This record gives sequence, C-alpha cells and structure tokens, in this order.
Amino acid sequence: MKQRGLGPLAEKMGIVLIELSAEKAVATMPVLGNTQPIGLLHGGAHVVLAESLGSFAANVHAHPWGFAVGIELNASHHSAISEGLVTGTCTAVKLGKTLTTHEIKMTDEAGKLLSTVRITNYLRPKV
Repeated sequence: MKQRGLGPLAEKMGIVLIELSAEKAVATMPVLGNTQPIGLLHGGAHVVLAESLGSFAANVHAHPWGFAVGIELNASHHSAISEGLVTGTCTAVKLGKTLTTHEIKMTDEAGKLLSTVRITNYLRPKV
C-alpha cells in the first residue's frame, strides 16, 4: 500500500484507510462530493468504498506470491445519508488459496447500517 497508495479514484473520493489486514479492513469516506444530484450518497460511492476495502484486504492475503482481481460484487442499500462520514468495515468470510470473499458494511457516524456489500476476488500468481 505504501508503494501503490490507495489509487486515484479512492483519493478523489476522499477515502481514508484506518486499518488493513487480510481479515479486516476499515476506511472512511465523506458524503460531501460523493452524492447523487438530489443530495444523497451515491450508491456507486458505497460500492467504490466496499470494493476498495475488499480488494485491499484480498491483496494483503495474496502478498507476496500473488495479487487479487475482483470477479463478483453484490450490494444491498439499506438506508440513505446526505451528510457526514461513512465508515466501511470489511470482514473476511473466506480466505482461500484461489478465492477470497469479504463482506463490507457501511455505517453512518451513529452506527446505522447504510449498505452491505459482498466481494469475491480471484487470487492470481505474480508472473
């Protein structure tokens, strides 16, 4: 992560990484700047935060022999938010030799569940 950073999209969206391991990753993202035209946090912003966390965690699991590429993502949006900070908490469901699956829950500052995302990553060997 120190070598590659979070990537231009995550940086543009204001994502700040708080914790990172293969088993758990946590990051925050502001609502401001990531909204739909009507002022609610864009569903795609939830997904960017979740996919970033799931991919980061999967890459930690694959390091140093391989890297992770996302192959499936599923998102359920439960509640809307129009201001404040969103926290994404990513937890490993399965850390395998070729696949990883993580669940990411997005919450508001009061701990209210905003969305739940599941991502599966394929682990490829470095060539």
